[in-house]
Amino acid sequence: MHIWPTRGFLKRMRDQKGFSLLEIIVAIAILSVGILAAGSLQGPACKNNVISRNYTEASTIATDRIEKLMVLDWDDTLLSDTDNDGTNGGGLDDTGTGADHSAVDGKYTIYWNVSADDFPVPDTKTVRVIVMWNNRGTQARISMDRIVPKII
Repeated sequence: MHIWPTRGFLKRMRDQKGFSLLEIIVAIAILSVGILAAGSLQGPACKNNVISRNYTEASTIATDRIEKLMVLDWDDTLLSDTDNDGTNGGGLDDTGTGADHSAVDGKYTIYWNVSADDFPVPDTKTVRVIVMWNNRGTQARISMDRIVPKII
């Protein structure tokens, strides 16, 4: 048994006119604006990803340097206040200029300043590690402090 469409159904199908050309153009325009808006966000997102990656790498380098300094002997030259400006915490600046020691790791320059012995408490030294790099024409930096105890 076959079921054929009724005459009323066929008449309703013929009355359907579909979309007009104007409706299609408006829909395409709205879709285009949405795609362009989403596309315009990609540039700043990529730029911010690069900046974030640089800060993450610099933090990792600073942490690595602190860990390397922590295992050195108390009297090692890399844990010395070479310019004697670290008395009572002085000389532990964030600029990198006048640092006691420095090293280069790719595009990053690592500086570290060491306080005089017994600062802030007896049998300790304070080490400030500063990592600097060129971030799109400006100088970017991070710094980390660590108190190094004298192991007896």
